[in-house]
Amino acid sequence: MKLYLASGNAHKAVEMNALSAASRLTVEIVSAKAVGGMPPVEEDTGTFIGNARKKALALRAKLPGDAWVLADDSGVCVDELGGGPGVESAYFAGPQGDSAANLRKLVDVMRGVPAERRGACFLCVLLLAGPGGAEQVFEGRCTGRLLDEPRGGAGFGYDPLFVPDGLTQSYAELDDEVKNSFSHRGRAWKQLADWLRTFSQQVGTDGKQGLANGGV
Repeated sequence: MKLYLASGNAHKAVEMNALSAASRLTVEIVSAKAVGGMPPVEEDTGTFIGNARKKALALRAKLPGDAWVLADDSGVCVDELGGGPGVESAYFAGPQGDSAANLRKLVDVMRGVPAERRGACFLCVLLLAGPGGAEQVFEGRCTGRLLDEPRGGAGFGYDPLFVPDGLTQSYAELDDEVKNSFSHRGRAWKQLADWLRTFSQQVGTDGKQGLANGGV
């Protein structure tokens, strides 16, 4: 079973395949790079779902008609910034989408903000787009707080600055397996995996081509 990932972010492909393996699904996440690269997409809808849909449809247009595409749109929503950078997380420091610059800017913007006002959450929307306009949306959240300075060398994006509720380590200090068990993307993936299992059973019962027997 293959899902084509509508992202040019290599870290996301690795993380998605790890989530798939942990859920014990025989699902291969195929990077957009394997099919010629991710087409340019202007993420201008103002919503996570809208941006995910644009990315999914852009990649799907390059693939066979029976392909299923997985798109991810996610970001960090900071209480002190009224929920920002939110849907603009990937471009917080400018249109170049430099994750290191985005992280530095959030550190600078939040400098001096006391601990009690550093609440934040990570939000992830996963969107599956398939034949005939089929679409499924899954959302995951992880609440926590922002550190004063980045910590840890794992993860990507804003991970070194975010500490989930109940923990003292940043996302970037956690083992991948631990992080994926409760992260925003891990929670969205769990919903997606549950849907895939149900869908596969229905396909098997109906005897139709589809995700269950490698129809993608």
